[in-house]
Amino acid sequence: MPTTVSSAPPVPQNRRRRPAGEVVLGVDTHRDAHVGAVLSVMGEVLAAGEFPATAAGYRDLLKWAGKWGAVRRAGVEGTGTYGASLSRYLLAQGVDVFDVNWIDRADRRRRGKSDPLDAQNAARAVLSGRARARAKAGDGPVQIARMYKLTKASAVKARTQCL
Repeated sequence: MPTTVSSAPPVPQNRRRRPAGEVVLGVDTHRDAHVGAVLSVMGEVLAAGEFPATAAGYRDLLKWAGKWGAVRRAGVEGTGTYGASLSRYLLAQGVDVFDVNWIDRADRRRRGKSDPLDAQNAARAVLSGRARARAKAGDGPVQIARMYKLTKASAVKARTQCL
């Protein structure tokens, strides 16, 4: 019986399969763009990407990370500054968000500095349990008091400028 040769190219064997379980998202935040990295629960880097720091960018980031598995935890650098809006969005979507401090300078010098590496380190901090501080939701009595204080300070400043 003769053998037939297929004209289709062979399927590459090194193609990564989508994990069936949970993945952890790490995000290095900046003013205009955020860099995300997706890691498996075993610490394998699955993907890294850059997204705009806008509402549409946050949706795209979470949708992209969800392609690799279920995103239940995320480590975000700067949840009180550039990552505040992203943190609130992720919390609203049911993701546990942890505030990740920057790695120490000695470690950064040894391993190098790049945004994808920082995003990976944020995810690794969540995996290892080093990142324990939960991101603030931005609502509740403390946020209300903060809004009153900001409004009062703005009114005092405007009055002073008028005089």
